[in-house]
Amino acid sequence: MQKNTWSLLKESMGIHEDVLRIVSEAEEGTKEIFEELDDIMAFNQYKVLDVFQKCRISDMHFAWNTGYGYDDPGRAALEKAYAMLFRTEAALVRPIIVNGTHALTLTLTGILRPGDELIYCTGKPYDTLEEVIGLRGKGRGSLADFGISYNQVELRPDGTIDLEALGRAITPKTRVVTVQRATGYGWRKAITIPQIEEWASFVKSVNPDIVCMVDNCYGEFLDTKEPTEAGADVAAGSLIKNPGGGLALTGGYIVGREDLIENISYRMTSPGIGGECGLTFGQTRTMFQGLFIAPKVVNGAVKGAVLCAKAFENLGYEVCPKPGDKRSDIIEAVKLGSPEKLTAFCEGIQAAAPIDSHVKPIAWDMPGYDDQVIMAAGAFVQGSSIELSADAPMREPYAVYFQGGLTYEHSKFGVIKALQALYDKDLLKK
Repeated sequence: MQKNTWSLLKESMGIHEDVLRIVSEAEEGTKEIFEELDDIMAFNQYKVLDVFQKCRISDMHFAWNTGYGYDDPGRAALEKAYAMLFRTEAALVRPIIVNGTHALTLTLTGILRPGDELIYCTGKPYDTLEEVIGLRGKGRGSLADFGISYNQVELRPDGTIDLEALGRAITPKTRVVTVQRATGYGWRKAITIPQIEEWASFVKSVNPDIVCMVDNCYGEFLDTKEPTEAGADVAAGSLIKNPGGGLALTGGYIVGREDLIENISYRMTSPGIGGECGLTFGQTRTMFQGLFIAPKVVNGAVKGAVLCAKAFENLGYEVCPKPGDKRSDIIEAVKLGSPEKLTAFCEGIQAAAPIDSHVKPIAWDMPGYDDQVIMAAGAFVQGSSIELSADAPMREPYAVYFQGGLTYEHSKFGVIKALQALYDKDLLKK
């Protein structure tokens, strides 16, 4: 850390020298990792630029439309760009998709029919998907409510997909097999693109008619390929995560085979209308610009996650993934071991925010979650997890999930303030 920055953080922002030393030592140990991440970022930046140029994006694509939204050139160009970027036949990119869970729900309900079976082969899905599937709650339009069955295949102890067990689980009723790329609230590494490639090839060898679906939330631009370039038939995610670049105000995307996207579009609006209608409410400019800068923004977030892992590992904490592990999402989990440490960490992240830094996060009964959840996020876009944030269910082993940062420097400051909050409460030591 340069002396001017050290001085500012210490003298003007109250960061203790011990904390600055911890972060400086961690940063020194990540240089080679950062170089590799920068190469992935550059590849994806030029990939996005190439798509924009081939789609002939111009100022006319930023204009408003009204009413039904027929023949919206901005929407059409945006969806063409996403399809080209993800190497798919079609795409839906809409502000009316409210979040990642909604994008995944549309995908599942658009493809599955009564009597079909869904298999998750990465263990327990993210908490908000449990009610969608019908694992908890009162039905109310869940897959189970419509007679769609569910099976779950656990990951191997090393965190990879158990293809042998998946082969045994597949039945004639199996219509969709899903991989959740990111860790969610699990203690595992994210599923990598080579693993997705192997998985998709295996599923198609068992039954080529099975749809391979990937929950791509938090995974965009972490590699030089996306899941749909590795054999997945369809993938979905949120625009207030990686691909929105911190500028998209809301929305989600679904990319994949044309026939699948058409069926999903009928669920999004109505049969016979599909993707032909639907306003973008003047959001195409921020969606395009966010997508353009997304590789750089994601790079800063990933570097921050690596720094977080290195700093806390040096202090003796268990972290997942480890600093040098191959990454496939922007999330870093730290096993803190107590509710007091978990709360202090999140207070530090909140104090590092540009927005609402004066607020203290508290655990609450968040809709869609079984346990109380504590969330720290002072974001320009509410709920944007490409911006600096940390959250965790209040349950053993009290692992916190750190992610985001529109710049590396801000993500780094989140690590600094989390350490400072633990230091101030004499909770820093393992």
